[in-house]
Formats: sequence, structure tokens, C-alpha cells
Amino acid sequence: MLMEGFESNIKMICLETDAFKALVSEVATQIKEEVFDSTNPWVDEEEARRLLHIDSKTTLHKYRSEGKIEYSKLTAKKIVYSRKSIMEFIENRKGQ
Repeated sequence: MLMEGFESNIKMICLETDAFKALVSEVATQIKEEVFDSTNPWVDEEEARRLLHIDSKTTLHKYRSEGKIEYSKLTAKKIVYSRKSIMEFIENRKGQ
């Protein structure tokens, strides 16, 4: 119900819960990429696989073992990967 003389320019969009969660996740990912990730020289395993467009932890391990991407072991189970080496690997792979 609008007050007399008051016009609303608000437009509403209705989304199902799953669609809303997917939208929020996508927005968060884009913000993370644009703000945080572009300034952080190291990425975790999940981000490394996302950048490389791979799902397999085995493939990531293979790239690491073959020296195709640089990494650093923070703890026995925590490994981070060099964003720069991943981007160089992607560029070199495009040229093949």
C-alpha cells in the first residue's frame, strides 16, 4: 500500500531459495576474484583447481610433482600454489 503522492520505483525480483543461493555464491566469487585474489600471490588448492579448470586433486598433484606449477607447503596438509606460476602454466598451455 503506497502513501498518497508517493511513487515507488522499487522493482522486486522473486527467486527460489536455490537460485538465490547460487546467485549470492556467484557474486561472492566474483568479488573475491576481483578484490582479494588478484592481490594475493598464493592460492589454496580449491582456487588453484578453479583457475586451472580441473576437478581432480590428482591432476593438481601431478602438475605440482612435475614442477609445472610452484607451490609452498605451509603444514603437512596445507599447500598453497603460486598464482603467477599457474597463470604462466595456463598461458603456455594455450600456446601448445
